[in-house]
Amino acid sequence: MRLFFSCLYLLSFYNLAAQEEIKIKESPFIAVDSLYREDQFYFGFTLNTLQNKPNQLDQNSFSTGFSAGFLRDMPINKLRTVAIASGIGFTYNNYIQNLNISENGSTRDYSIITTSNYSKNRFSQLFVDVPIEFRWRTSTYTSYKFWRIYGGLKFSYLLYDNYIYIDDNIQKSITNNPDFDKLQYGIYLAAGYNTFNLYAYYGLNPLFKSAQIDGNKLAMQSLNLGLIFYIL
Repeated sequence: MRLFFSCLYLLSFYNLAAQEEIKIKESPFIAVDSLYREDQFYFGFTLNTLQNKPNQLDQNSFSTGFSAGFLRDMPINKLRTVAIASGIGFTYNNYIQNLNISENGSTRDYSIITTSNYSKNRFSQLFVDVPIEFRWRTSTYTSYKFWRIYGGLKFSYLLYDNYIYIDDNIQKSITNNPDFDKLQYGIYLAAGYNTFNLYAYYGLNPLFKSAQIDGNKLAMQSLNLGLIFYIL
């Protein structure tokens, strides 16, 4: 009888220990970051259009652009759904159109090409960008998929530009045209869900600072529409 009660006591102790071990395994500690930031790399693709064009200036093909960079996120509310962000990036824009640029010594002449006997006529620009944006999103520290509306002001400095014209008889190229305004600034908006977002940028100042056609200043501005992707 004494041996029976000893075995019963040992079995009860073993069951309690096993139950305690199961409870510990069922309730692991999960660490979460309640002070998260949406620091992000971004890249985008756009179709580029020219606004305030002179008469007869046409974009006769798709003009494309590409941008990429990094943004530092700075939340300003307790839920971290509202933030300000800034960073640095690069943008390459291409404009295919019928604006002819001719170099005459240290000056450049501008005119509209009225024929179609050329195979290429475009100018391209490479910028370094500093965006400053206001952010609203539905994110939490446990979810990376959320709705967002980001918008702000982008300052861009022209690093390099190139104009190319090719027809059956002539091939010419002009680089680093001083008539371009090196400092560009504009407003932009990005909105969407998760990685894929619609994007729009409107330049607030003209691309050219001193170019003229028949005594009229070239006051063309850029409107770029496309997609932007954010990667944590």
